[in-house]
Amino acid sequence: MWIRIRAFLQVVARFEVGGAARRWAAWLLATWLLVGLLETAAAQVQVPPPVFRLLRPNAKRARVPFLLQRNLIVIETLLNGQGPYNFLLDTGLSISLITDPAIGTDLQLPIAGRFLVSGAGEESPVEAFQVPGVSVELEGGVVASQAPFLMLSDDVLNLSGYVGMPIHGLLGADVFRNLIVRVDVEEQRLTFQPPAAYRAPRGRRWAHLPLTLEGRKAYLTLPVHLSADSPGLPLKLVLDTGAGHALSIETTSDARLELPAQRLRTQLGRGLNGNINGYLGRVEALQLGQYRIPTPLTSFPDSADVAARAEVFRNGNLGFEVLKRFTTIIDYPHNQLLLRPNSLFSDPFEHDMCGFDLLAFGFGYRRYRLLRVEPNGPADQAGLKADDELVSINLIPTEVFTLNQINRMLHSGNGRQLLVVVRRADGELYTATVRLKRQI
Repeated sequence: MWIRIRAFLQVVARFEVGGAARRWAAWLLATWLLVGLLETAAAQVQVPPPVFRLLRPNAKRARVPFLLQRNLIVIETLLNGQGPYNFLLDTGLSISLITDPAIGTDLQLPIAGRFLVSGAGEESPVEAFQVPGVSVELEGGVVASQAPFLMLSDDVLNLSGYVGMPIHGLLGADVFRNLIVRVDVEEQRLTFQPPAAYRAPRGRRWAHLPLTLEGRKAYLTLPVHLSADSPGLPLKLVLDTGAGHALSIETTSDARLELPAQRLRTQLGRGLNGNINGYLGRVEALQLGQYRIPTPLTSFPDSADVAARAEVFRNGNLGFEVLKRFTTIIDYPHNQLLLRPNSLFSDPFEHDMCGFDLLAFGFGYRRYRLLRVEPNGPADQAGLKADDELVSINLIPTEVFTLNQINRMLHSGNGRQLLVVVRRADGELYTATVRLKRQI
């Protein structure tokens, strides 16, 4: 079977030119397009969803460690008994995705369907394959014997460079369908429990929010205050652990939704009919049960760019930048989300204050190249340029920092000065002082 989608490579092409928040939006759009492709194919061949369960039949729980990288959950995964491979855990994807095609070669994975994902003009097409039955095991004892995947023929997403460590794919919402999953960000641990052994925690600090499951994804309806004098507007949001941002709102999904007065116009990516544009801004508050989240950083994609890919009506999505501030229990079997604040609850929501985007590369992903410098931003004013390689920050070699650590530096300390040294494409070293500035 051959399916041509002209959007995908156009979306991927924007990764190299967008800002950090824009890159993630473009990446999300690309994965959503791919998921739509696989869901269409799966419906045609009637591929059943996988059943994730505990490896030990009588076990009451299984604990799985994870790493939190750029607001994303990274877990070690065995496929057909081999690995471990690093996968992102993403409730926003209906079906799992292998982005590193070397896995298919190493494991000699069987192919049930073949697709051509082609770009516009002179771009070479990328093949994608439906892999129907892969054995999956998470460290700690969570398994699925026949999990379907979509596998790309080329690692065009380069998630490793954006996350700063090897990433081989994404595990989708099916991981949550038959098990209750507790996410402890402070301990960086997932706890999986079968419904029969589960007892919901008690206490006034736990917020209980109802979930609705539609098309293998989970949705919440939450009050959002757009401004200080506006009432809480109930919005239907996708529960999306694979989104590193806090909140995304599609303004034309409801006539009452308005853009904030203070906003930053951005180009979010490229879709079927051209550029995906939108704004970054803040809403007054988001209400999660008894907990009020003040002024979360919010993206507002233009309506026509996102409405066509929505299989189920929604007003936006809730990302992990919010969820990481809670101990979170995702309970699909009982249609509920439980939240209890952790030590990150009061952390501010901040956007990049430097004005450049980094791609990790090289051994251990400890070298960093500037992909783009925001015009008139702090980095641009300091003379930094795209393709510069970041050599040191405050006289400390950048190889001692992870991408996560550098990202935190660039999102905090309005007015803070950083002394940076970069290596130009011709090998020349350039030293600059960059003063961080809050833009939104």
